[in-house]
Amino acid sequence: MPIVTIEGIGPVEAELGRKLVNVIEGAGVDILHRCGGRPACTTCMVKVKAGDVSPMEAAEEEALEEPELIETCRLSCQIRVASDLTVEVIHTVTNSGKDGAGPTVTE
Repeated sequence: MPIVTIEGIGPVEAELGRKLVNVIEGAGVDILHRCGGRPACTTCMVKVKAGDVSPMEAAEEEALEEPELIETCRLSCQIRVASDLTVEVIHTVTNSGKDGAGPTVTE
């Protein structure tokens, strides 16, 4: 099983092919995912610090919009875990002031 290391939390085992947002949430991080994984809102944004992820598709690039974000961030709802990763979570319920994470992101 791949290991996902979440900055500030530590390493967790991840089921191969599982969406990264669900791995992060399953590790107890209150990551935002307000659009339920469409991708539209960018609230599940992460920085991939180490490891390989699939190339960004057009819908994700369109959602991120800004060239700086496209270069440095990914939407965790669009990444299926295929190898060991180290990530930094950008938006959480706690640091956003929102009343909940958002709709469940289906696998």
